[in-house]
Amino acid sequence: MEPLGSARLNSRKRRKDGVGPNGATETDGIPTKMPRNCLDSDGEPLTHHNSWGLREPAPFSDELKVDYNKPYIRVTYEEALGGTPLDRPVRVYADGIFDLFHSGHARALMQAKSLFPNTYLIVGVCSDELTHNLKGFTVMNENERYDAVQHCRYVDEVVRNAPWTLTPEFLAEHRIDFVAHDDIPYSSAGSDDVYKHIKEAGMFAPTQRTEGISTSDIITRIVRDYDVYARRNLQRGYTAKELNVSFINEKKYHLQERVDKVKKRVKDVEEKSKEFVQKVEEKSIDLIQKWEEKSREFIGNFLEMFGPEGALKHMLKEGKGRMLQAISPKQSPSSSPTHDRSPSPSFRWPFTARTPPSSPASLSRNKSAVTYDISEDEED
Repeated sequence: MEPLGSARLNSRKRRKDGVGPNGATETDGIPTKMPRNCLDSDGEPLTHHNSWGLREPAPFSDELKVDYNKPYIRVTYEEALGGTPLDRPVRVYADGIFDLFHSGHARALMQAKSLFPNTYLIVGVCSDELTHNLKGFTVMNENERYDAVQHCRYVDEVVRNAPWTLTPEFLAEHRIDFVAHDDIPYSSAGSDDVYKHIKEAGMFAPTQRTEGISTSDIITRIVRDYDVYARRNLQRGYTAKELNVSFINEKKYHLQERVDKVKKRVKDVEEKSKEFVQKVEEKSIDLIQKWEEKSREFIGNFLEMFGPEGALKHMLKEGKGRMLQAISPKQSPSSSPTHDRSPSPSFRWPFTARTPPSSPASLSRNKSAVTYDISEDEED
């Protein structure tokens, strides 16, 4: 049994040698792991719906005590779908490599956990030696992969160093009712489908793969953009030796980093200049619009004052009328009696045929008056 404990990290990465599945050493103390699917003090099962079941990682199978003297009878598929007693959950097994644990792995385990109303999910993780011989090199070592699966919320128990092909002895040892995996034939270890005998025994429960995400896809992304990630880690403090980067490539990456910084600065300047030009254009348009509005307002006010029917013309007319009224003589009121006033010396009869006859005595007197009146008219 490998020692357990809390993870200890160095300045940049986890130590990979001489530690347990959680990155702990033998000197690290860790509380004893409790099975997730057991009964609490009130007699209620500790499942994932219980808060205590989410406080601890899933235990390893070799840490649990199993009473093999108690007979174990496998349930049928119909019985499992119908629901089993709380103290007899359906034991479902799912295995894999789980390298670079991602959402596709979590979704597969979620489907396995949800196959039946009362499911106890056991997950087998293959060791480094077995995986490297039969599938290929992994990014994460076996302890890191064990730890990743342990902390998945759907897992109740983890089997370390799981077999590549499931034997009847292994199924009986772990008292497995069903095996969950996607139904695509998995050819490996000289077999067209390593789950063929499980399917023939009626113990296979199919799940669906998550499209668009896999460990191979993630590694492909990293390899495709290797230079980007190498420069990224060099910038974060990793040495060229740790990244297995040659001296020439290291200098090349540093030069590329400087070039990218210069490009970024130039791009920032261009964006700022574009924003400045755009602001100037907006302000100029706004000023032109305001100028047009003010000019229209000025022209309207000018026409209103000096136009043909403007206020100035009315003012001149009004002033002219007042001047004429001021210089014209005042007429006597019509209500004054005429017999009280003496005739005006400038009064004359019109030169018409209807002139009243005058006496010879007064003719000479009136002649001088007419002459006087005529002289006054000429002067006017």
